[in-house]
Amino acid sequence: MKFLYLITLEMTWTSEYFPRVRRAHKLPVVLSQEEVLAFFDHFPSLKYRAALMVCYGAGLRISEAVALKVSVIDSQRGLLRVEQGKGHKDRYAMLSPRLLEVLRRYYRATRPQGCYLFPSWRKEQHLCTTSLQLACREAALRAHLTKRVTVHTLRHSFATHLLENGTDIRIIQVLLGHSRIDTTARYAAVSPQVVAATVSPLDKLGHPVNPAVTTTRRSPK
Repeated sequence: MKFLYLITLEMTWTSEYFPRVRRAHKLPVVLSQEEVLAFFDHFPSLKYRAALMVCYGAGLRISEAVALKVSVIDSQRGLLRVEQGKGHKDRYAMLSPRLLEVLRRYYRATRPQGCYLFPSWRKEQHLCTTSLQLACREAALRAHLTKRVTVHTLRHSFATHLLENGTDIRIIQVLLGHSRIDTTARYAAVSPQVVAATVSPLDKLGHPVNPAVTTTRRSPK
């Protein structure tokens, strides 16, 4: 709009003619650990449950989780290799012992065909993101969760719970695949536990601070 009016049409207008609308800043929805347990207890499908546990247990995006291949699981080092994630970047994600056990049980029970860990019914294709989102919403309803739960909510919860456990925010940045630290820093505003547990610099002073005492002088007689 500015280019059209100022450059193309050569209007002698100033910047006050182009007010910018401020976008509302909303904090991401985060589940408590009790809510996460209730959420995972309401999955009839082993495949969907395992895929969503990857989103929460490793902090993966939905597109990264459904596109995982069996070959990217490094059980010896406890790593998942995310191939061509957001921004077409490869990175490593954590593979906890509990998540590894979940994936092993899923693999032994279903024996997925092809290269994908979560294959689709269509040959040589992975699970659809839309079907995983639908399964996520249905599980949240069955668990009677009042919050709006999406697959990305599990990723938000992963980052917030790590922060509450004392994990360095720069490590969380690497695990999430964020290129900028300020994108990761918003999780500090989500977690009230982190805010409450932060020590004030006032408490770090070497001696107690006494409030100022006002004294009144007696007038000489």
